[in-house]
Amino acid sequence: MRRDVIHSLLVANRGEIACRVFRTCRDLGITTVAVYSDADADALHVREADLAVRLPGAAPADTYLRGDLVVAAALAAGADAVHPGYGFLSENAAFAAAVQEAGLVWVGPPVKAIELMASKTRAKELMAGAGVPLLAPVDPAMADEDNLPLLLKAAAGGGGRGMRIVRELGALPGELQAASAEAASAFGDGEVFAEPYVERGRHVEVQVMADAHDTVWALGTRDCSLQRRHQKVIEEAPAPGLDDSLRERLHEAAVAAARAVDYRGAGTVEFLVSAEGRPYFLEMNTRLQVEHPVTEAVFGLDLVALQLRVAEGEPLPQPEPPQPSGHAVEARLYAEDPARDWQPQTGTLLALEVPEAPGLRLDAGYTGGDTIGVHYDPMLAKVIAHAPTRPEAVRLLARALERARIHGPVTNRDLLVRSLRHPDFAAARLDTGFYDRHLAGLTAPGPGDPATAALAAALAAAVRRTGLAAAVRPGSATGAVQPGALTSAGPPPVRFGAWRNVPSGPQLKRYRGEPDGAEHEVAYRTPRTGAPEPYDAPGVRVLAVRPDRVTLELGGVTRHFTISADPGADRVHVDTPGASYTFTALPRFTDPATHTDPGSLLAPMPGTVVRVADGLAAGAAVEAGQPLIWLEAMKMEHRILAPASGTLTALHAVPGRQVEVGALLAVVQEDPAPAPVPEETA
Repeated sequence: MRRDVIHSLLVANRGEIACRVFRTCRDLGITTVAVYSDADADALHVREADLAVRLPGAAPADTYLRGDLVVAAALAAGADAVHPGYGFLSENAAFAAAVQEAGLVWVGPPVKAIELMASKTRAKELMAGAGVPLLAPVDPAMADEDNLPLLLKAAAGGGGRGMRIVRELGALPGELQAASAEAASAFGDGEVFAEPYVERGRHVEVQVMADAHDTVWALGTRDCSLQRRHQKVIEEAPAPGLDDSLRERLHEAAVAAARAVDYRGAGTVEFLVSAEGRPYFLEMNTRLQVEHPVTEAVFGLDLVALQLRVAEGEPLPQPEPPQPSGHAVEARLYAEDPARDWQPQTGTLLALEVPEAPGLRLDAGYTGGDTIGVHYDPMLAKVIAHAPTRPEAVRLLARALERARIHGPVTNRDLLVRSLRHPDFAAARLDTGFYDRHLAGLTAPGPGDPATAALAAALAAAVRRTGLAAAVRPGSATGAVQPGALTSAGPPPVRFGAWRNVPSGPQLKRYRGEPDGAEHEVAYRTPRTGAPEPYDAPGVRVLAVRPDRVTLELGGVTRHFTISADPGADRVHVDTPGASYTFTALPRFTDPATHTDPGSLLAPMPGTVVRVADGLAAGAAVEAGQPLIWLEAMKMEHRILAPASGTLTALHAVPGRQVEVGALLAVVQEDPAPAPVPEETA
């Protein structure tokens, strides 16, 4: 058996997974090589690598999806192996072959295994021969009412692209066309197939690890049912609520699937489990999964280290996998707004800090100061919790997310915390329709106290503006300054002509909360010899005020507020032990120039216009709710709908053009309401 000792490894990927692989390489003494697009020139994975090679361009098709450039980069950097990560070229058989033809070690399965599993339709045929349970395929051309609902899926690729649920037969032709177009755009292959859609099904998968010495491990189950747009949000291991016979059947089917393609390395066999407990094969991912850390935590393994070991020709450490211990849960932190159709968010990530504690792990692709762009997946990081029991792991993860400092674009952090604490999740009532049923409640305004947080922000801003380092010592009442509490008396009153701004008089500060847009008006005053204090706020005692921290007593309970102001901006972040808030300071008077014309369709996010409706042009009649423009951002496609029936008076969107958030895409002039019919002629 050939042995290939790896000394230098290139990761053909970016972000979190590249950083994750580099971490294991450092532990093993392997030199790391990154590749990067122009948009990623200062990305975290580039900073953490020993060497880096530029791939000119920004779009994935010009950079991370160019297998020839990646292989050339590996050779130029002197790497002797390539790890594909997940996504991009990780399941591309031609790329795997090119890596090996260049004399490099491929840290992945055999090319033949990738080819056999690359098409979901061919994979299902192969699995049927191996005795793996399957859903019967449906010919879309022959489908009738008895076949509904149907699930349309792209034959190549995954991640929810090219996937549609069809509940009405009349919608089938249009959804087929849309799914095929999306699949062709995402994977270069427009083949789509149909199968029955299982209502309230669970997404359960089995991690496998195989070597070239006839050993195949089934490393337990994972539940990945909490998904948005068919992409996973929260995963856990082991999958809860499965009886021993079902668990054993899943393990056996996964091993059979791996042996059917003579698999090597890490892979995942995915199943759909019906509400009645019947499993059906979905697909086999011939790569490492995003959610692999929960399996690592439960089994005490480093799956990347095992991948490298197998790639070097070594056998797995033992014939049987180690025994699992405890429970692990992972949450994916995305830069997106779940309350607004999961819209991806961009901008500067000012802070990303998760508290450290036993059993917690952070796998991040960004750190504070990094820029979140429009070209790639919006996932910022994964937070993983491991504990002896499921309730303990869920509690640990929810609390860690709640206490994290995440400043910058809107994220799904609050959604994750609420999901983990939802009664259905706590009771392991899991299925892929979780967010379809609960999203409105999970994104509704919470029980927090943004008004008091805005007050803390205003008090801190007053101290920051006057140069006071600390204002009130702990234990003092509102406005009762202890001797020696002030380190600076601040500037004298500012005079303007015949009037003066008296600091001791009431001051007003207005904030707009993000992302809900609620406005908060705060009144405070600053005595000549004291610290800023609330004005007309009974029951509030100021215990301490600093530019970065405010301590208040509310109803006899002391509460701490950590304040972070964006440099050179009007935004301020307020973190408390139970909630976080972002505010934008507002001017005292509204600028009328900020208003837009009625019917204006603005880009809800930065992205690329991928298409406009057929025949759409100025002067065209449109119907309310009609899709007019399609935007793509961060691997997601978003439709811009007509707000009302009327006439399109302007169209500025052009396919292929990149637009910024708020850019004017089109204008729809609403049809006038029909004149009321006089009663005498009715």
